[in-house]
Amino acid sequence: MCQYSCDPETGEGVPTDWHLMHLGSFATGGAALVLTEANAVNAAGRISPRDAGLYNDDQAAAWERITAFVHRHGTAETKIGTQLAHAGRKASSYWPFSGKLGSVPASEGGWDTVGPGTGAFDGYAPPSAMTEAQIDGVIADFAASAVRAVDAGFDTIEIHGAHGYLLHQFQSPLVNDRTDRWGGDEAGRNRLTLAVVDAVRAVIPDAMPLLLRISASDWAPGGIEADASVRMAAAAAERGVDLVDVSSGGAVAHQQIPVGPGYQTGFSARIRRETGIRTGTVGLLTSAGQAEHAVATGQADGVFIARAALRDPHWWLRAAFELGHDLAWPPQYERALPRHSF
Repeated sequence: MCQYSCDPETGEGVPTDWHLMHLGSFATGGAALVLTEANAVNAAGRISPRDAGLYNDDQAAAWERITAFVHRHGTAETKIGTQLAHAGRKASSYWPFSGKLGSVPASEGGWDTVGPGTGAFDGYAPPSAMTEAQIDGVIADFAASAVRAVDAGFDTIEIHGAHGYLLHQFQSPLVNDRTDRWGGDEAGRNRLTLAVVDAVRAVIPDAMPLLLRISASDWAPGGIEADASVRMAAAAAERGVDLVDVSSGGAVAHQQIPVGPGYQTGFSARIRRETGIRTGTVGLLTSAGQAEHAVATGQADGVFIARAALRDPHWWLRAAFELGHDLAWPPQYERALPRHSF
């Protein structure tokens, strides 16, 4: 969950004490894996001027402080990973609590954006179509950020290929109208995502898990559908992706999403069943019972908790208690356990 809390005046894309507190609270709250917000792989890839990055030494040093904090104050099993991302045509936008919408102008710290073509996301400034050299540069940037992530102490990396950001923009036929090898048919549209997977897998330790987040459906006519997502997941698995984090939507503003509890678990279940790759599911799974049901019934191998964790940073301690699981609590919080008298 992006926090839009970096201070451009004191450090472009550098995480702050807010990020340490925010992510650290999930570690003390019992999360097995804490995933950061989307970390931009270059300055132009930030969603907003207040977004975090992992493309310079100052950012890496700040993230290393946070990974050390999570490892020190979580349980012995607590791991921390980071999302690597590029926002593409959705970059240089206002942060949600700015009171403004759309693209940030240069006079307020914004920049020119790039994408597969020149089509703009609704309400945003049009991007420039990426050149071959720019595409190669982005692939290299993902790899360089992955190296920084390893050096900063992260336990895993998730490539963000969902929610209408750059990799998803290339995947979606609703956005990618290129006629070169980076567009056209499904193989061409998927080429950038898979090239990034190859580049990242090549520079991280063999034993480090690699995750890929995808949007399994564009929820719009002519867009990505489940069949294509199964094929994408299978190709990613062949290239060394260990888990596909299955979300949906975000490519176009006219999407029609039938939102409800578990509305995305069917995508995760199908990808898991037809490809054999591990999957994670997400989306309005807010209770311990819902999460347990998704895993117990084979809909996913794991459940990612997002907005529910913002409401309750100790969601996992409460969920474990409700499910009768003896999860290790921080000793400072053990007085909250029912076996203690007051």
